[in-house]
Amino acid sequence: MQVYHKLKDFTKKYPRMAVALGMFDGVHIGHQSIIRRAVDLARSADGTSAVFTFSNHPLSVLSPQHMPLQLGTEALKEQLVAGLGVDVLVSIPFTREFAQRTPEEFLELLRADFAPRFVVTGPNYTFGQRGRGTHRQLLRDGPAYGFQTEICPAVLRGGRIVSSTRIRALIAEGELAMANDFLGHPFRLVERVIHGDRRGRTLGFPTANLPILPGVAMLPNGAYAVRVAYDGQWYGGMASIGSNPTFAGCSRRVEVNIADFSADIYDRELTVDFLAKLRDEQRFASAEQLVRQLTKDRARAAAIWRTQLPS
Repeated sequence: MQVYHKLKDFTKKYPRMAVALGMFDGVHIGHQSIIRRAVDLARSADGTSAVFTFSNHPLSVLSPQHMPLQLGTEALKEQLVAGLGVDVLVSIPFTREFAQRTPEEFLELLRADFAPRFVVTGPNYTFGQRGRGTHRQLLRDGPAYGFQTEICPAVLRGGRIVSSTRIRALIAEGELAMANDFLGHPFRLVERVIHGDRRGRTLGFPTANLPILPGVAMLPNGAYAVRVAYDGQWYGGMASIGSNPTFAGCSRRVEVNIADFSADIYDRELTVDFLAKLRDEQRFASAEQLVRQLTKDRARAAAIWRTQLPS
């Protein structure tokens, strides 16, 4: 997949484009239905599938005080979109200047830079100044700009629409199984390893430490069964979210113990999928008590990840 962070004329390099439009925070099952439809339409036309999105949420510019926590970083979005078979990802910064474009100017941008044959989005998509453009305008005016519009229906779970807002609430509540069902993939963290205190290796449970970034949704503190991808290989593991209350002076972070792994991965990127919660965060009276609990945690985690490691 080719990734672009600036607009340009894509029309000569990428013919017969099918473009999926949306913010796609979390790339949940509703988003996936939109993106997969664009991929299918592009293939049927022997063309190019594309996702056109923003690298930052519009509210971060228009109303920062109402900015929701995001379900992941740009690196995560890129990874998940690529996994859906998309040819081109165009993820540009949302700016105040861009926000001033009228719906008609946005449609003209699509025609000039993408010349799409198809545009695919969901029923709640808006575009242009103050969100005045809607899916109805895309359906009505698309042919005048050279494209056919498809509006994918909302995806339901238990009679409720799957949305990024609902998934944020599930994550905050620690409802991991339901959040993963709505996401269509395990809740995922993609980050670079940072320095820790190296205490884990003295306990026999060395960990890779990952930051919890401000503005990004995270599960409640506790121990979790996880699977970890590094350098194209998946491993089982367990992760602790929290400040490690047994020892003083630790900031909130994610500590990941990877099974059967010993490489030095400082400043290298890890992908961590959260599969199930093992227990709440605890403070132990001694390091020996902590080690006994970690041994039990690892046995429970292994029973979970063994069934969920990619072959």
